[in-house]
Amino acid sequence: MADPKGFMTTPRQEWPRRPVEERVRDWDEVYVPRALLPIISKQADRCMDCGIPFCHQACPLGNLIPEWNDLVSREDWRAASDRLHATNNFPEFTGRLCPAPCEAGCVLAINQPAVTIKNVECAIADRAWEEGFTPARPPDRLSGRTVAVIGSGPTGLAAAQQLTRAGHTVAVYEKDDRIGGLMRYGIPAFKMEKHHLERRIEQMRAEGTKFRTSTAVGRDVPAAELRTRYDAVVIATGATAWRELPVPGRELKGIHQAMQYLPLANRVCEGDLEVSPLSAAGKHVVIIGGGDTGADCLGTAVREGAASVSQLDIYAQPGAERDEDTEPWPTYPKIYRLSAAHEEARDLGTAPEADADARLFAASTLHFTGDETGRVRSLHLVEVDARRQTVPGTGRTLPADHVLLALGFSGPDQEDGLIEQLGLALAPRGTIARDDGFATNVPGVFAAGDAARGQSLIVWAIAEGRAVAAAVDRYLTGTSRLPSPIRPTDRPMVV
Repeated sequence: MADPKGFMTTPRQEWPRRPVEERVRDWDEVYVPRALLPIISKQADRCMDCGIPFCHQACPLGNLIPEWNDLVSREDWRAASDRLHATNNFPEFTGRLCPAPCEAGCVLAINQPAVTIKNVECAIADRAWEEGFTPARPPDRLSGRTVAVIGSGPTGLAAAQQLTRAGHTVAVYEKDDRIGGLMRYGIPAFKMEKHHLERRIEQMRAEGTKFRTSTAVGRDVPAAELRTRYDAVVIATGATAWRELPVPGRELKGIHQAMQYLPLANRVCEGDLEVSPLSAAGKHVVIIGGGDTGADCLGTAVREGAASVSQLDIYAQPGAERDEDTEPWPTYPKIYRLSAAHEEARDLGTAPEADADARLFAASTLHFTGDETGRVRSLHLVEVDARRQTVPGTGRTLPADHVLLALGFSGPDQEDGLIEQLGLALAPRGTIARDDGFATNVPGVFAAGDAARGQSLIVWAIAEGRAVAAAVDRYLTGTSRLPSPIRPTDRPMVV
């Protein structure tokens, strides 16, 4: 604890965002470049180095938060990087994309703004790359064992890196043409620029991990062949089976799933397309779903030049402060937050009402109507109460010629035939069934991440990848020195 009075004398200061008018004209990250490092040491000083650090409990990775806060406050960046990377393979990902349940568990958050843990994490990761503190770590010797990892999202990449460093020969199979899963094509560049992903992939290649892109296991490669070729298989395909909205008019043209829309916008940024075929330019956009995916659609539509953007959230608008009766500290509170994308829609006047939030809370879609060409033109909604019962007299119609469904995901996609070909058992909710050792009902086949846990957070995905790697290492060698931060029975904090 470098400054015992830091939490009393230093106010919380977050990474400043670029002006709205500037950032919506490009796809770069929304933050002011290089503005974080000058302020972060003082922010780390606010950490009280608590006797019982509840931020540990709130973080699935078990990040050593007070330790690297103290090291950053002393500007010992190398040691801070070592402590951060001891528990997290990809802190530059979580430092940008995680909703930071650790900050909800910060003891300081009982009566003050929490320590900027997420910003400190990101600053350490970025400084580590700048200073060369993250060299490739190939194994000293190979085990002679082989592992196939199916899926290259955060779970698959974390599992692959851990197993490679343990000495196993690992190949990652990805159905898309580039590595990264949803981090590549689902997360907009304004939240995380792809060079962060590219340098980690190059690090993994230097360590010995092999990558097989444009290869859908079950379709391009029979699953049984893969099982025969490798000593173990890790399924980390994510939960990509999107939820539907079964209301009248769903069949109209112009209504798309978020994960049909976002990848095309990302491909424009990658240089694959000049213009997205689903571009929102000049259109009245309505996004159904109040989560992060919906906000990603919102920020993307604003940058594409939408005429207006609305986002429907079936839940009531939360309050500005934690409800101590229903969400006592250190649980993650459901409070009113204004993301960068919501700030942009408000300030640029693309929200339905001037100077207002683009979100419509407690709103449920009744049906869509279209024109004579079969294209959607209007969305009809109604207000609902806490029990999701219709409130009489609250019907409303929004102009909508571009509708995006961001309703979450129910489990792994089964269209490629992977699950059927391997004969994998499923849990009642449609995810891949597994035991406490991440093992499925098929010997040598393990499941981790959203494919088995269900839709969750990136920090849980990385934790699952590290944990399944330890389980596979133990299966192959009888023991393991790899850390295992969680078990499959651990449940994610609801965010």
